[in-house]
Amino acid sequence: MARFVIAPQWQGSPSARAMMLVDGAQAIAGDLPRAACVTLELPLEAGEALETGVRRYSALTRIRSQLDEALAGRADPVVVVGGDCGVSVAAIGAVAARTSGLAVVWLDAHPDLNTPETSPSGAFAGMALSAVLGDGPEGLSLPPGTIPPSRVVLAGTRALDDAETARAADLAARVTAAQLAEPTALADAVAATGASAVFVHVDLDVLDPAALGGVTAPVPFGVDVPQLVAALQRLRATVPLAGAAITGFAPANPAAAVDDLGAILRVVGALA
Repeated sequence: MARFVIAPQWQGSPSARAMMLVDGAQAIAGDLPRAACVTLELPLEAGEALETGVRRYSALTRIRSQLDEALAGRADPVVVVGGDCGVSVAAIGAVAARTSGLAVVWLDAHPDLNTPETSPSGAFAGMALSAVLGDGPEGLSLPPGTIPPSRVVLAGTRALDDAETARAADLAARVTAAQLAEPTALADAVAATGASAVFVHVDLDVLDPAALGGVTAPVPFGVDVPQLVAALQRLRATVPLAGAAITGFAPANPAAAVDDLGAILRVVGALA
């Protein structure tokens, strides 16, 4: 049975709807086997920047400690359910500690490659992949070299600012949303890195808004659910899955959550 860590973090999001990420994580958890889930009791207060350039930094560092503790020592692949994209950083760090040659697939409409110096919002979610690469705020980033750019594949991304475009050029590969329609494209890109295993981050805004509406920053021309599921299944058949995260579900209300959960559970099934 797959194991899930439910981490309803909202403090990393720049959206006015950020608190709905708590509802989204809880809605997904409600459709997972209870015995397979560990739900973290995270602080709900916003926190302070503490002159770091990161909004809500004090709360984020507290949550990071809880995530590190919850994920430490787990030998089997775990799926972390957020919350905002920042929860993936701790999850990747925990997997990398026990997995040499780990690659990261970042399936997201946004590349999350800003830093405190370049971010227009100061939101940590928009810095999450930079933090994975070791270039981010102290206490929230992985040690440099934990995951080299040569083992990061950016997929489905279609909303980049200038600073992120320059940083994305250093990564191993970019697989566009259109290319994800070919099931082998993602698996081939990861295999080309020489990775021994892969961690898959899925921000649900990688999906087209017509396929799933409950996200904080929808971007047109995304991938559809069958294409994403097929790509993930082919990836898992090609490179061992060492861990995963699903983030970004922010339903407007319970009825909207029900409308989207079918699509989300298909993605969960492809990972778990």
